Amino acid sequence: MFALEIKNLKKYFGGVHAVDGLTLSIRKGTITSIVGPNGSGKSSLMNVLSGVYVIDSGTVTIDGSVFHELKTYDISTYGITRTFQEVRLFEQMTVLDNMLVVTTERDVFGALFERHTDYHLHKSIEALTRVGLEGKKHALASNLSYGQRKLLEIARALVMDKNLILFDEPFAGLFPQMVKIVVSILKELREQGKTIVLIEHNMDLIRQLSDETIVLDEGRLLAQGKPDETLKRKDVIEAYLGE
Repeated sequence: MFALEIKNLKKYFGGVHAVDGLTLSIRKGTITSIVGPNGSGKSSLMNVLSGVYVIDSGTVTIDGSVFHELKTYDISTYGITRTFQEVRLFEQMTVLDNMLVVTTERDVFGALFERHTDYHLHKSIEALTRVGLEGKKHALASNLSYGQRKLLEIARALVMDKNLILFDEPFAGLFPQMVKIVVSILKELREQGKTIVLIEHNMDLIRQLSDETIVLDEGRLLAQGKPDETLKRKDVIEAYLGE
């Protein structure tokens, strides 16, 4: 059973084909890594799937439902959440308040004034503890280190408890101990039946975590399969060396 299916998906920026007729499927309950040289379309694909970029043509099928367009404010209702390569937090809110905002179905301003239940607080503290930030819950997000900011964004994705989670370079800039925490979290999510789509450049992490690897080049599918088999293909190596 597939959690995500993409058929002839296209996203253009003028003459640049960021996603160029892409067709692929991602199985439920797996970790699938998306790799490729710079400019291959990895982040563009993530942005299309999360509604940040408008689909120019093609379809995205999520749990059997076919979409010709996706909106950022709707993806949560489709069971999707994501993290960003450039961390996006509410800077002048505390770490805990950053968590509480995403535990509600209201908009941001409604969430700020909602009286949060013990359930909201418990789930938020639980997620912060999982990423090692419980002790920072009253600190402003703006005062966190870069690595702590990444961990807070991952904690927000955890607390939303969605079935399909898109991670855009979650390991970038993390210290080794932080990397271990995130590796453990991704494995736990897979054990819970969640579907993970991961952009990552560290090939050791890709081989360690991935059930399947998708290689993009110039917005097109170059290869898909088991990481050890896919990453040693001649055309894949040439795509990276040609970067």
